[in-house]
Amino acid sequence: MRPVAIAAAATPWRAARSRCSPSAESSFPLGVCNFNTRYARASMTRAEKTERIRKQLDEFYPNPPIPLDHTDSYSLLIAVLLSAQCTDVRVNLVTPELFALADSPQKMVKLTVAKIRSIIRPCGLSPQKSKAIHTLSHMLLDLHGGEVPGNFEDLEALPGVGHKTASVVMSQAFGHPAFAVDTHIHRLAVRWGLSDGHSVERTERDLKRLFPRETWSKAHLQIIFFGREYCPARSHDLSTCPICGWAATKKRVREEAYRPAKKATKKSTAKKR
Repeated sequence: MRPVAIAAAATPWRAARSRCSPSAESSFPLGVCNFNTRYARASMTRAEKTERIRKQLDEFYPNPPIPLDHTDSYSLLIAVLLSAQCTDVRVNLVTPELFALADSPQKMVKLTVAKIRSIIRPCGLSPQKSKAIHTLSHMLLDLHGGEVPGNFEDLEALPGVGHKTASVVMSQAFGHPAFAVDTHIHRLAVRWGLSDGHSVERTERDLKRLFPRETWSKAHLQIIFFGREYCPARSHDLSTCPICGWAATKKRVREEAYRPAKKATKKSTAKKR
């Protein structure tokens, strides 16, 4: 599967912000004009807010592509595993060389861990990831006939595969409704007031309760793309964001406006995702 370029979403709201009026609301993506922002913040339930966000995401990303290049469930599993603490862009630069040598469990086990590690080094955490890839390939052959299992229990039993990775594979490889929540989706859900930020696990439960089941997989991708393009983690003015601008509470807007940037710290171990 070749990379699919994400064209910049149409953003008439940028030019229109200064001339928004009630009569203009229907002409622009939901949440652009802020004439009713105070009312929305005060009166909307989570369910109503979710429906408005869902419609807005559909306008920005009607058909979001899968950002990781893959050809089958196995290559997707390996790509998602490699994406831990690494960008999708970098993973897509690394996997062609790896899959040219080994695009199946049968071929992967013939490579040494050292060889796998040398190829995937740019993705970071290569010692842990290379061992996980080699071991899980052996497990697929020994326990699953060389096939990627299509259930959460068996997927999460594989080394390097946590609930988030399993959710992505179940959703995008097997079409099973799943709402994979990573730290980025967690951040936006909290900003938008759809969850309380207590934990990623609670955020997943909240989003599954709020979004229709048939939209989970699509919404997962839409929120990822929206976060990258419009709602970054740092130095983000929530008041100018097309969703945060109306969905975030005033308190949240003030908190993030004065929040100092945290220094990035490099983790020494890879956790299951």
